[in-house]
Amino acid sequence: MQIDKVYEPQRFEPHWAQSWIDSGIFRANPAAPGRVFSLVIPPPNVTGSLHIGHMLEHTEIDVTIRWRRMLGHNTLWLPGTDHAGIATQMVVERKLAEDGIFRRDLGREEFEKRVWAWKEQYGGNIKRQMIRLGASCDWSRERFTLDPGLSRAVREVFVRLYEKGLIYRGEYMVNWCPRCQTALSDLEVAHVDVAGHLWHIRYPVNGLEGRFVTVATTRPETMLGDTAVAINAKDSRYFDLHGKTVQLPLMDREIPIILDDLADPEFGTGVVKVTPAHDLNDFEAGRRHDLPKIKVIDENARMTDAAGPYAGLDRLEARKQVVAALEKIGALVKVDDYNLSLGTCQRCKTPVEPLVSKQWFVKMKPLAEKAIEVVENGSIEFIPANWTKTYYEWMYNIRDWCISRQLWWGHRIPAWHCQECHEIVVARETPTVCPRCGSENLVQDTDVLDTWFSSGLWPFSTLGWPDKTVDLATYYPTSLLITGFDILFFWVARMIMMGLEFMGDVPFHQVYIHALVRDAEGQKMSKTKGNVIDPLVVTEKYGTDAIRMAMLQCAAPGTDIVLTEARMESSRAFANKIWNAARFLFMNMERSGVEPWVPEHLEDYLPQPEDGGVPIEDRWIFSRLNDCAQQVNRAIETYRYHEAAQLLWQFIWHEFCDWYVELKKLRFQENSGLTAGWRNILAAFENLLRLLHPAMPFITEELWQRLLPDGQALRPASIALATYPQYRHEAADHAAEREIGILQEIVTMARTLRTESKLDPKQQLAGTVYSRTAALEVAQRHAEAIQKIANVKLEFKAEAAPKAPVMRSTAELDLVLGVPKSQEEAKAKRDAKELDQYNKNIASIERQLSDEAFLAKAPQQVIEGMRAKLAAYKAQRDKLL
Repeated sequence: MQIDKVYEPQRFEPHWAQSWIDSGIFRANPAAPGRVFSLVIPPPNVTGSLHIGHMLEHTEIDVTIRWRRMLGHNTLWLPGTDHAGIATQMVVERKLAEDGIFRRDLGREEFEKRVWAWKEQYGGNIKRQMIRLGASCDWSRERFTLDPGLSRAVREVFVRLYEKGLIYRGEYMVNWCPRCQTALSDLEVAHVDVAGHLWHIRYPVNGLEGRFVTVATTRPETMLGDTAVAINAKDSRYFDLHGKTVQLPLMDREIPIILDDLADPEFGTGVVKVTPAHDLNDFEAGRRHDLPKIKVIDENARMTDAAGPYAGLDRLEARKQVVAALEKIGALVKVDDYNLSLGTCQRCKTPVEPLVSKQWFVKMKPLAEKAIEVVENGSIEFIPANWTKTYYEWMYNIRDWCISRQLWWGHRIPAWHCQECHEIVVARETPTVCPRCGSENLVQDTDVLDTWFSSGLWPFSTLGWPDKTVDLATYYPTSLLITGFDILFFWVARMIMMGLEFMGDVPFHQVYIHALVRDAEGQKMSKTKGNVIDPLVVTEKYGTDAIRMAMLQCAAPGTDIVLTEARMESSRAFANKIWNAARFLFMNMERSGVEPWVPEHLEDYLPQPEDGGVPIEDRWIFSRLNDCAQQVNRAIETYRYHEAAQLLWQFIWHEFCDWYVELKKLRFQENSGLTAGWRNILAAFENLLRLLHPAMPFITEELWQRLLPDGQALRPASIALATYPQYRHEAADHAAEREIGILQEIVTMARTLRTESKLDPKQQLAGTVYSRTAALEVAQRHAEAIQKIANVKLEFKAEAAPKAPVMRSTAELDLVLGVPKSQEEAKAKRDAKELDQYNKNIASIERQLSDEAFLAKAPQQVIEGMRAKLAAYKAQRDKLL
């Protein structure tokens, strides 16, 4: 029963982390009895490392799955990683560039080999870190989005959607990243507020000498590609311009004036330039009016030959020269400062360029309709519920999803282009001949699928779909998804749509959206601010259990988590408190000749009687533990992790350690053997460890294993497989709770009076309890315990208490402490010294506040602070008078 004197989690956490994996205790078994509870991990990027947000997410998942496992449910937490197309390709390209190697020099096949080699070398970081932090996943079912099985599922889904007419290839406006050289979905564009300008430009109207229309733009370089200007048909200012044309400045090109609702009479001049090749709204207007699309900016963000004299310039340099030229010819009316929302690539932060391009798309509205319905009818519940509104807003306004990416790393689109007749063949297997013309000259599409396409199949592709596997039949739909709000649309909504389309059922029944982890000042963590917390660093410093508890305590639904050093230190102190309580028990077990023991039968989890009946403190702790179990079960079930953590903290620290252990100390005897009293304290402690295990798995496993006698029948291999404590009606004992409550009140009052009066904590005091209620009899019964714990010898009187200088009261009783003469004299001297200091402080502040010159110069907040300090000093002084 010997354990280290100091709590050093680094000495045992790695052992248990590996032991859990080696023993296979987290491996799911579809044939196992019990209610099925399954969830899948939001797959982190394969080349990434855990950040503190991952640790929060994994802690909440782990608490839930460990709790469900201990309830006897058939559980599966399926882990895995995402190939993360753009992110991974960028990482590998940067690494190769350090050696002067570029992917286009390598060629596609060789580059893909290099990425796979990178994945094999660094792709296991996440897994190693998760294992070290105790994630109770079934690693035998680990998946990767480019695994053969998942790749087969991706190809099957693409073909089925294509055959159903829901995937098409077309020319459309896309968000193009000049740095990553690929199209981006709307969700991959991050909008940043920046200070810009609004240039007002005059376009001369043809046929009307001296007549102009003025347009405003934040991107004057795009005017080179204008193919029309638009006015509103109802705008009376421009009735005479219907059917007219304007001359495009700098390009000397005649373009029509069109009538379109794109122009708002209430905004600006009511005239807008139309550039179908470089703006989505203009693209749609161009379609309505059959306008040509003139591409003046290319995929490298440089001006094309269509830009005339500006060809070859970078888009921003072209902007400067265009503005200068407009000013020179008198076409620039004015320039206003203007704040705009600039679209940037989420990955590399480069401003995106709207370009017309041939891409592959998924028609989303038919898929979205069912996905809206399952949330409306309650088949899927969002927690917190406010995310439901956000989900609806996006789904009702959903646009077709551009799924093609101009990358080399990812799922290559299963489409082949006939080089003879230009037929496009979409197939599950590589075709050998063109079905239209019989040519064997087929070339596979060079694009890959958006990473989120394969991720959207994650809940069923990881379980073996399209095959009808036992895992799929058992664990789909999953029970729960825990994830961050930032991928609600990227991932969650798409999983719902794909699950309904291909499985005919929702992918999960509940979605719990966790919050952000912020720094001590409440700021979002970022590398640029230098405030990022590395989970592996802080777990090494404080212990994994402590960091888990620190985060759980403030993980209220819908509230961001402020993680501070103080909170982590406090949680480490909590773990240390448990460790010290265990060490104290183990040391006294040796002195009393008690061998390791845990209850084998449910009846042993009720307090056992000794010669004089069941000790009151045993009745009390089992009742309090029973109440704690009821509340913690309810809290975890409803994802109120903060409540569960706070309940456990309060019970373990402030009831078990501070009171129960102190009361049991009074009964320990050497060489007593395994008495009923020892059975009670060990049963309570073992119950406590099981109750705490989902939140703090390492320390509970370490201590629980030490409690187990060798060879005990039916012993589970781990506390993780033990039964989770449940509420039992027969364990509730309100009479014991009331009785110990009175004892606690008297001890607390005595300690408070001693502290307030600055009395020597080592000197025994005399006291009197006054009461005319039944509380007096309870207090008398526990006089010996109160005397030893509070160091106060008590008298008891069934009468009203006289007025006394050192006195505290509750609704049922009063406690008066007698102060020894020696301490009275010392207290009087201390009080006199403090009184003198308060008077000096008060006089000093009053002197400053009466100085008109000081009041005229001093900042108002300084004056208010001094007035607050003066009031505090006076209040402290008055207590001493």
